[in-house]
Amino acid sequence: MAPPNRTALARLDTPLMALPRLGREIGVALWVKRDDMTGSVMGGNKVRKLEYVIADALAQGADTLITCGGTQSNHCRATAIACAQLGLRAHLVLAGDSLDHPDGNLLLDRLAGATITLVSPELFGTALNAEIETIATAERRAGHKPYVVPLGASFEPGLWGYIGAVAELKTDCAKAGFSPEILAFATGSGGTQGGLVLGNAMYDLGARIVGYSVASEAGELASRVREQMRQWKTRYRQDIDVDSLPVEIDDRTVGAGYGQADDAVFETIARVGRLEGLVLDPVYTGKAMHGLLTDLSHGKLKGARNAVFLHTGGVFGIFPQRGNFPA
Repeated sequence: MAPPNRTALARLDTPLMALPRLGREIGVALWVKRDDMTGSVMGGNKVRKLEYVIADALAQGADTLITCGGTQSNHCRATAIACAQLGLRAHLVLAGDSLDHPDGNLLLDRLAGATITLVSPELFGTALNAEIETIATAERRAGHKPYVVPLGASFEPGLWGYIGAVAELKTDCAKAGFSPEILAFATGSGGTQGGLVLGNAMYDLGARIVGYSVASEAGELASRVREQMRQWKTRYRQDIDVDSLPVEIDDRTVGAGYGQADDAVFETIARVGRLEGLVLDPVYTGKAMHGLLTDLSHGKLKGARNAVFLHTGGVFGIFPQRGNFPA
C-alpha cells in the first residue's frame, strides 16, 4: 500500500550536512540530517508527522485539532502554527504550573491563536485522556468538529512521516558517498522512532537505529514504539513483521526527567554550537547528541564509520533555560 494522503507543510528535502570538526574530535565521520529546517517557526520532526495527521483530520471533516504536551512542547507549537496556516482551530492541553510570562514555544502557541488548557503535571500523567475527552465533548457542543492528536502525533498516521524520511535519507547518503552504520536521535513519545524503524526495514537503509530517550525508561518506551508499529500495520494492512524489528533505546540520557538536563548536556550544546554552529536544545536534541558523542567516544557503537544524527528541532526550548548554560 502506498502512503496515505498528506498535507504539504514541510520544506523537503531537508539537508544532510557533515560535522567535520566534531567528527575529527571523536574519530568518526559525523553527519546531521537537518529536520530542524522543515520550516521556520514550525520546524522540527513533528512537521513530517503532522502532514499525514492533518490530512487524516481534514478527510474526517475536522475543524479543530486537540493535542497535548508540556508548556514547552515542540509538537504543540508545530500543531498550533500548522492550524493557523490552514485556517483550523488548535486546542492545546499543556502540563505545567503557570501560563504567566510565556517564553519559547508557549509564546509561539499564543501568537498562533491556540486555545490553551493548563493541567497539572500529575493530571497529565494519570487522567489526561479523560480531560481531553471532556474538552472534545465541549468542542462538539459548541458546534466544532474536533480531531484528537495523541502526544507527539505518535500514532498510525504520524509514523508515515519518518518512514518517508528514511527514503529521503538513503538518497542523501548515496549522494554523499556513504552508507550510515548509525542513525541516532532523541526519542520521546515514540512515533519518530517507530517510523524510522519501519522505514529502515522497508527501504533497506541498513543502519542501526539508536534512540536516546528524553523521558521514559527504555523497556516502557520500546513497548510503546512496538505497539504503535503493530497498530500501523493493522490500520494500513502492511505485510511486514514488525515484531522482528529491533527497537534500540538508551535511557541513560533521561537524567532527572523530561525537560531537565544536567551540566554535561548544556556543555555539549555549547560545544556543538561552538564547533559547528549547530544549535541544539536541552529537552531533546542536546540530550541525544550528548548520548551519541559519549557512546562514540567510548567505543560503545562498534563498527560505526559514518554516524547520522537526526536533528529533530526544538531550538525554542533553549530560551526558558538560558540561565543554565556555561558562561
